[in-house]
Amino acid sequence: MSSGSFPPGFLWGSATAAYQVEGAATEDGRTPSIWDRFAHTPGRTENGDTGDVACDHYHRRAEDVAMMADLGLGAYRFSVSWPRVQPTGRGPAVQRGLDFYRALVDDLLDHGITPAVTLYHWDLPQELEDAGGWPQRDTAYRFAEYADLVAEALDDRVELWTTLNEPWCSAFLGYASGVHAPGRTDPVAALRAAHHLNLAHGLGTQVLRARLPAKAKIGISLNPSVVRPLDPSSEADRDAARRIDALANRVFTGPLLHGAYPEDLLADTARLTDWSFIGRGDEKLARQRLDWLGINYYTPAVVSHAPGDDVPRSDGHGASDHSPWPGADSVAFHQPPGERTAMGWSVDPSGLYELLVQYGQMAPGVPLYVTENGAAYDDKPGADGTVDDQERIAYLHGHLDAVQRALAVGADVRGYFLWSLMDNFEWAYGYGKRFGAVHVDFATQRRTPKASARWYEGVARAGALQPLG
Repeated sequence: MSSGSFPPGFLWGSATAAYQVEGAATEDGRTPSIWDRFAHTPGRTENGDTGDVACDHYHRRAEDVAMMADLGLGAYRFSVSWPRVQPTGRGPAVQRGLDFYRALVDDLLDHGITPAVTLYHWDLPQELEDAGGWPQRDTAYRFAEYADLVAEALDDRVELWTTLNEPWCSAFLGYASGVHAPGRTDPVAALRAAHHLNLAHGLGTQVLRARLPAKAKIGISLNPSVVRPLDPSSEADRDAARRIDALANRVFTGPLLHGAYPEDLLADTARLTDWSFIGRGDEKLARQRLDWLGINYYTPAVVSHAPGDDVPRSDGHGASDHSPWPGADSVAFHQPPGERTAMGWSVDPSGLYELLVQYGQMAPGVPLYVTENGAAYDDKPGADGTVDDQERIAYLHGHLDAVQRALAVGADVRGYFLWSLMDNFEWAYGYGKRFGAVHVDFATQRRTPKASARWYEGVARAGALQPLG
């Protein structure tokens, strides 16, 4: 493994999402998002857990920022809660909601930490979902208006802006498999949602460029899948991988990078929809200049052609009788051998290396950031109160080594954001899965940096990969 230094100015950060950490679900004018409704629906989340309180970050902002500084973080990637800023998804902003983010940005800057804003991390205002949600074209225009409100409030104090986080999850887990909010199971609605998310990115980017100073850097965070055929020599398995690649990756990179959806995606899904919801010029509108591109990576996918019913269909995103892969009913997913995280995901840093090299070649001249990477483990405090999460340290070491190897072959990677800063509400898994570098006792809200947090601090302060053990 490489032990060399990372480039000068490499950004070392960590990340969270509003609904997962903020709490204060009904304070200061905030109204329900689709995740509030989903989490409060019996049977949707493990143990009926909700984000009502979560990590109480809304009230513990100053404490949390001081903790970030103590951990040597150079950047903090957070999302803005849409219903906290614009409760109905329409009309003027609620200044009390914006004040929280103004204060957060001020605190970060006072501690020398770069704020990185994500405008949408899955918390659509419930009123917009009631009006049709992401399958409706109007939602993309509502997003652009919301983006303008946040940009006006934070303006020149934030340079790194993300329009959308993992639109694949919003579209396909939210509207096809139903394991994420809003919990709908309509494959055509999912494809419509994917398109309108692409459109929202384009419209939102235009608004941000018009509102923000020239120094602002605008991008999007995707969660591209490394899709591998179970049997590379099998034409049928290679075609299964092609189908999933189209739905996982090219449904977004087609419009965002090339201004058009791939023809094979349209053909694969033709029996479901004729894609007539694409408006004239939409695909070109989605292709806005990117100042950077975010890559979120956790684990690869291994697939095969399997037309029968008695085959493994679970892709690791949660159990459902409905597939998140429209038009790919004949594809089976397989768990490769080897180490797994508490999510059941295989540990394979080579996938991150592949993505960074691939996207560096696919979007030449566009800097890359690893905007999420991390792992859940069943780590618990020992008798002395410390959390010695050596598994997570090994995971991070392997993936940061993959980043170094990508850099060595020319990938223009500018930063790495560890997911997550602290244990939080892990969506449909509730509080049962812990991704944090900082342990949170949810009964007392006490924060305790794990061994991985201190190890990562060493990496961030030295700008170099630290040894294991």
